[in-house]
Parts: sequence; C-alpha cells; structure tokens
Amino acid sequence: MTITTDAAAEAAVNAAARELHLPTVRAEAIRLAEIAVRERRTHLGYLADILAAEVDDRLERRHTRRVTEAKFPRIKRLADFNLDVVPSIPAATLGHLATGAYLDAGEPVVMLGDSGTGKSHLLIGLGLAACQQGRRVRYITTAQLVNELVEAADERVLSRVVARYARLDLLCLDELGYVNVDPRGAELLFQIITAREERASVAIATNLPFSEWGTVFPDPRLVAAIVDRVTFNAHILETGTQSYRLRTSKTTTRRPR
Repeated sequence: MTITTDAAAEAAVNAAARELHLPTVRAEAIRLAEIAVRERRTHLGYLADILAAEVDDRLERRHTRRVTEAKFPRIKRLADFNLDVVPSIPAATLGHLATGAYLDAGEPVVMLGDSGTGKSHLLIGLGLAACQQGRRVRYITTAQLVNELVEAADERVLSRVVARYARLDLLCLDELGYVNVDPRGAELLFQIITAREERASVAIATNLPFSEWGTVFPDPRLVAAIVDRVTFNAHILETGTQSYRLRTSKTTTRRPR
C-alpha cells in the first residue's frame, strides 16, 4: 500500500512540476524527500529545501542566459585583473564597481588607456559581474554597433533597435577610437548614448583621451555632446600606456627546443 501511495505521489509531483514549469522540483523531489526522512525533517523543512533548490537552479539558468545574451568575445573576470600592474586603479574602486551600485544610478564607466593595458578585460569583467547579478548586458565594439545602426536605419527598423539597446542595464562599448566614424554613424551612436543618459549605464573602453575624440567623430559639436554625456557622474579608470601583453611576452623565457 505504501509503495503504491509513494508511486502515485511521485507521479503527481512529476505531473504538477511539469505543468508549473518546475524542472528542479521534478528532478530533486524524491532525492530530497529521502534525505528529509533520514534527517527527520518536518514537512515544512522539506518544502523549504525543494523550493530553495528550484530558486537556486532558476537563478543559475538566468545568469547563464544573461552571459549568453551579452555576447562576450571571451570570459574575463574582475577578480583575475592584476591591479599590481595598474596601480592607478584603486582596489576599492574596482570593488565598488563590482557591486553594481553604479548601474542602479545609471552612471557611466570609461576605461582609458593604450592597447594591451587591460581595458577590454575590465569592460568584460564589469559586464560579467552585472550578468551574475541578473542584469541585462550587451558587449559590442563601436564599429559593430555603428554598422548595426546604419543597417537598421536603411531597413527602417532603427527605432526598434534603439529601443532594444535602451532596455539594457549595461551597454559595454569596446574599441572606441580604433575606427573613425562617419557623420551618419556618429549621429546614430549619439542616439543610443542619449537614450541611456542618466537612466542606464554605458561602459566604454577607449585608447584615446577625451581631447582626441574629435579624430573619431567628425562634428565638433557632436563630440562635445557625446563626451559630456559619457563623463557626467562617470567612473573613469585609467589603465596607462604600458602594454601588459608586451611586458609579459618580454619577461617570459622560452624553453629551448
């Protein structure tokens, strides 16, 4: 009688979990029930355990989905960034940014430095930390974003694309300064930045000081407007001029073949 009852109960749990879209409850119900019996847990204790397992698994799936949607070119974590080689960035500053408080305030972050100094590492690391907090993030290079916006304008779906980027919690814009932007592309990029102003954060990695952004964007008035928006209440991280990759390759001794 007990076996029949348990079998019926298991079937009922499976059916209910499938109907309610609770895959972890379905997968873990029996195992956690056996543990609850061994440890003499109360019914409420068992219920708390199985629901906690569902919540934890759902959060993990959500974080994984956020990382996939962000389209990072590679995974870089803030914890792996070597602050010893970039003493200009205080550990406390990086720790504060890792909490995501700047996202709640809609504050920009700008990484300034030469090639190979860790700008992209910081940019991706901030994005990954935001994903792990369940935030909506998108990583993209400046050239890729401008091309996407131009194509959207040509296909008359620009408003839809701008709205999609406006909904992000964090836009990670890499390689600003490596490719010149024509007047049309600059105006479209300005729309994206304006749509996020003081509402949602944008993080930018650039190899150019603000005074040289005019070499990328042709209209001086537009340059001033863009710089004004990305520096207001911004966290500015200067990674310096000495390439970490080049320094590492010089100090690495190759073994003779």
